[in-house]
Amino acid sequence: MKKSLGQAIRELREKKDISLREFAKKLDGLSAAHLSDIELGRRLPSPELLVKIAQKLDVPLEDLEKLDFRTPVEELKRRSAENPAYGFALRRMVEADVKPEDILKYLDEQAGKKEEKE
Repeated sequence: MKKSLGQAIRELREKKDISLREFAKKLDGLSAAHLSDIELGRRLPSPELLVKIAQKLDVPLEDLEKLDFRTPVEELKRRSAENPAYGFALRRMVEADVKPEDILKYLDEQAGKKEEKE
């Protein structure tokens, strides 16, 4: 099972031997409770906060973004408006109760096929 964004933040913070309260203060006075909720997966950081977290932990922002599994709602809306097939495909996927693992496996297979052609 993949590590969550919150788990990764906690591990990185603990590697640097920084307490939860100390790290929250370094993040412009963020409350320790808010940070704890992020680490426990109860909340997700705003994009701006994620940038600060990456900077304070000395890790590339992209490394943390890879673990952020929020649905890109605005992007999905925009694409569905531009091409209704996106909305139709998403609706069918939900109706068919497609498992995320199956989608990821399919996408990995497609990426492999693309690499073979290149």
